[in-house]
Amino acid sequence: MFKPLLIEIGVEELPAVPLLKELQNIEKKYGDILEKYSLQGEFEFYYTPRRLVIWHREFKTSQDDSVEEFFGAPIGVAYKNGVPTPAALGFAKKCGVTLEEISQSQKDGKEVLYYKKDVKGRASTELLNEIIGVWIKSLDFGKSMRWGSLEESFIRPIRWVNVMLDDVLVDIELFGVKSAKKTFVHRISNFDAVAVSGAKDYFETLEKGGVTLFPELREKNILSQFSVLERTHAIKIEIDEDLLSEVVAITENPTALLGTFDEKFLKLPPEVIITSMKEHQRYFPVFKDAKLVNKFVVVSNALTLDYSKVIEGNERVLRPRLADALFFWENDLKKGLSTKGLEKVAFFKGLGTVGDKIEREKKVAFTLFEMYKIDANKEDLDRAISLAKADLMSEMVYEFTELQGLMGYYYAKEAGERLEVATAIKEQYLPSGEDSPLPSTPMSAIVAMSIKIDTLLALFSVNQIPTGSRDPFALRRAVNGLIRITEEHHFAFDIVQTLKELSIGYETIDMQKLESFFLERVKQYFKVNPSIVEAVLASGERELLNLSKKIKALSTLVDSAEFSEISSTFKRVANITKDIDLQGDLSIDENLFEENAEKILYVQYTQVEETVYLSYEEELDALLGLKPELDNFFADVMVNAENEAVRNNRKALVASIYKSILKIADIKEVTI
Repeated sequence: MFKPLLIEIGVEELPAVPLLKELQNIEKKYGDILEKYSLQGEFEFYYTPRRLVIWHREFKTSQDDSVEEFFGAPIGVAYKNGVPTPAALGFAKKCGVTLEEISQSQKDGKEVLYYKKDVKGRASTELLNEIIGVWIKSLDFGKSMRWGSLEESFIRPIRWVNVMLDDVLVDIELFGVKSAKKTFVHRISNFDAVAVSGAKDYFETLEKGGVTLFPELREKNILSQFSVLERTHAIKIEIDEDLLSEVVAITENPTALLGTFDEKFLKLPPEVIITSMKEHQRYFPVFKDAKLVNKFVVVSNALTLDYSKVIEGNERVLRPRLADALFFWENDLKKGLSTKGLEKVAFFKGLGTVGDKIEREKKVAFTLFEMYKIDANKEDLDRAISLAKADLMSEMVYEFTELQGLMGYYYAKEAGERLEVATAIKEQYLPSGEDSPLPSTPMSAIVAMSIKIDTLLALFSVNQIPTGSRDPFALRRAVNGLIRITEEHHFAFDIVQTLKELSIGYETIDMQKLESFFLERVKQYFKVNPSIVEAVLASGERELLNLSKKIKALSTLVDSAEFSEISSTFKRVANITKDIDLQGDLSIDENLFEENAEKILYVQYTQVEETVYLSYEEELDALLGLKPELDNFFADVMVNAENEAVRNNRKALVASIYKSILKIADIKEVTI
């Protein structure tokens, strides 16, 4: 039988960020627990800042009846001379029956002790207290707290519990709180608990009490209100998806309101205003004709007919925030962009100061500058590296650390630095993530690469190598960034040779570990069949640009319908040549050919080798296009001929073909 089930856990206001981080796990954890208790079924999960709600339109009123089977020791072990041994007696005790009730059965070809019993499913009302307790305690929101005299902890104190099965209260106790048929609506609507008679009454009570229970509906309402504001005021509201999710999580009755701030604050860089509004107040910035204007949108949780006081209050709160930012801006401009003081700021134990890091970055940058021969001014590069960290000493970055680099850009422009220098300062940390933009110019790219490379080499020199999930200096992200930058700007970067050249001057570095670290990131970076990456790496290629091109070329081939047949032929080639030194003498003597098939194969292979290809795709297609000739060769030619010279000549031909393919990838490593 099935009946509707409502579970509501009432809490003090949940912090948005921890809730959203755990959100993707909440339903799965509950579903897994239901499966464990044999009560699985469809359900919906809702949340507001004050409640976690599970709703089953249909919930099993009891577990299904089942059969439990127990298998014991082999009969030869359970009985000796017809007398039960401790193994038999122990099995009966385990099953909770007498020895006379134990029977025998076949298992794995042996006659063993056996007992079967029917198990009647328990009523779900007997299990819900345990199920809900296990679920709530499985949730991981990071930090938790204790309250009252309780030893248990949760992200916020639990204030009420309401569990109703078919409108009948289920006796539950959670963190010392007993279930009751009541809920709490919006505080402004009613501060006290409100009685509910059942599930239908519960949903209606929340709606009448100013609570929009469904997060999807809250988001829909917010976006709809945004659209009205945009049309009414001819503005554009910038919608940050993360901020929108936070606002949905902290409101029960969201109402979008348009506020204003003093125009004088628009002299600040737009990012400063936006960061101040988003990070401190959860406001949405407003644009008109693609320019930031002196307005903001706040999503209020208030319940009132007159929101003017709410708007005034938010305007009043924002004003001192922006005033502080303006004060920092003006003070920083007076002091100018300077690295003075960075020589006293420690970078990492054993690696000197930030000032020392800047000097190391310069050496790396100048080496890359000479290596890539970019169309830029070396003095500009020197200036960009010299000033890149200067904004760390500014008051603005001290207050808004996420603006480092960007503030250096604005201060550099105000100080009259060349645009190329200012841009390189702004883009020094790019890319900052998987979808992040890349440095826009070759010089900016070199600055960004130098910072990442120095951090890698310096930390590896003091054996600070990431392990497990621990990566405090984001070295994995640094490698991903280097791969993306070299692809974008077509910089040749050999994981072995380039790093070896750049590592001169650093303390002893285990280059093999550094190469392995790079290769692990390469394997993670390319979103293809992992064996394709392994096949290309097996070719010995270590230059990032070529790695990328070869992986894409092989991936295209592997995705084709013909690859399975092609693969079988060339894996046979690999097997034949596995004991041959491909770096040794593979000279081929046409005079030793005896069969027509080997002559044709040699002619076709020679033509392929002598052709100049515009891409690895073309070259790979041509080499693997030898499949028909190879198949005929294997059908008509005895590779292991009795004549040693003939035998070696045939193996040299096959090995030469395989060696040519191996320049791109080791085909035998590919699995499909």
